[in-house]
Amino acid sequence: MDDTGSKRIRRVVVVGGGSAGWMAAAALATYLGKQASVRLVESEEIGIVGVGEASVPHIRLFNGQMLGIDEAEFVKRTQGTIKLGIQFNDWSRIGDSYIHGFGVIGRSLGPLPFHQFWLKQFLSGRASPIGDYSLQTVMAPQGRFIPGDPNAPASSPMADIAYAYHFDASLYARFLCELSEGRGVQRIEGKIVSVNQQAESGFVESVKLEGGGVVEGDLFIDCSGFRGLLIEQTLKTGYVDWTHWLPCDRAMAVPSEGVAPITPYTRATARAAGWQWRIPLQHRVGNGYVYSSQYISDDEAAATLLAKLDGKALAEPRPLRFTTGMRRKFWNKNVVALGLASGFLEPLESTSIYLAQSGISRLLSLFPDRDFNPLLSERFNRESAFEYERTRDFLILHYHATERDDTPFWNYCRTMSIPDSLQEAMDLFRCDGRYFRNGEDFFALPSWVQVMLGQRILPQSYHPVVDDMPEDKLASYVDGMRAALASAVAAMPTHQQWIDRYWKVPAP
Repeated sequence: MDDTGSKRIRRVVVVGGGSAGWMAAAALATYLGKQASVRLVESEEIGIVGVGEASVPHIRLFNGQMLGIDEAEFVKRTQGTIKLGIQFNDWSRIGDSYIHGFGVIGRSLGPLPFHQFWLKQFLSGRASPIGDYSLQTVMAPQGRFIPGDPNAPASSPMADIAYAYHFDASLYARFLCELSEGRGVQRIEGKIVSVNQQAESGFVESVKLEGGGVVEGDLFIDCSGFRGLLIEQTLKTGYVDWTHWLPCDRAMAVPSEGVAPITPYTRATARAAGWQWRIPLQHRVGNGYVYSSQYISDDEAAATLLAKLDGKALAEPRPLRFTTGMRRKFWNKNVVALGLASGFLEPLESTSIYLAQSGISRLLSLFPDRDFNPLLSERFNRESAFEYERTRDFLILHYHATERDDTPFWNYCRTMSIPDSLQEAMDLFRCDGRYFRNGEDFFALPSWVQVMLGQRILPQSYHPVVDDMPEDKLASYVDGMRAALASAVAAMPTHQQWIDRYWKVPAP
């Protein structure tokens, strides 16, 4: 007799709300709702961190393809705006500015990426900076936006425009809560006071609430934030600390009045002991100072943040403390950690929401039965650790590849030891502009190229195959790309016009 059905997981419990918890609940209910109950336990007393308001293009796949969310409804419900990339100011030298844009650089030719052809021209003084050859980095500073033309030929830069969003994370969680409950998720209000484990296996059996209620489950998703109620406080999983490489351990966050026109990019400005974010929404601007407590006090950080706002502050700065790193296991026994409970790589490249969504997709791909085959959790942990480590290297690049020595913080970042994997990537690129993606590394070649060039890692030469192209053809190819992008962007509406016409939140 086939007893496969009896081994299926029937009860999933998500511990903690916020973006991570409700993203997990929505996805699990969408794909498992007919065979398993999904319950989410959260306490209004505890609240959520809720400052992550910028994303990467993957969110469009998660919202649209995985959850079936209408884009216009999402943007309106979350007071959203468009994000084409991140503008980095004062990172390599004070006065420097570049944009890490989404999408591709130019158009590849044969086996080589476009930047290799550009590099030969640039090194000989016949090409402008790399930002002129990527659609998003031309659009962003001009404040232009259009979501692309599905009828355009594949070779057209208008065919598929990569973009993400800025949005209010607390409104996103509320939106997903409504969606999840509509798909059968049961929300349980309550503060967890104890966790019950099986005596022999150590698996989590249930959580007990302050009022005496007990919530039992087969699989538990820990979205309890930095404290890691299940993955760490209960299972003692352990944490890999990366403060040596990512020294910022605190943040001050404050909203400010909106400033028109709304810019379609995040701004990250280097400060004396870290960096400041600026994220424009429809109803306000999100701001924060991410810093190292070794080099500046909380009061100084708050004062610096308030002095550098574009508009009037709408609240007092809110402090956050964190330790960059990841859990030694993301999946331990019958507990899977997502969001801040799984680790934190600071908000520099807006990866927190992506890493949670990636974890959710990975869990669905490797979803277990109640026997919890260890091969599934081992695979999950291996892939998750790889993703965190490669993302970590990309973030370290921003700090380490600097010429700044004007403050103790930047002197430390410039001179600190870095992972061998990052050093190899930097050395190879500095030689002749080559970068090789590692497996399913989230940040692809265009991201590494833009940031390394933006941080003044200029290759000494270029790929030898480029020399096979006649000089006149090379010039025409590179110059033609710049002209085509400039022409395409000039015909676009402004980002503000697009928001006002299609995605504007109605006045109350």
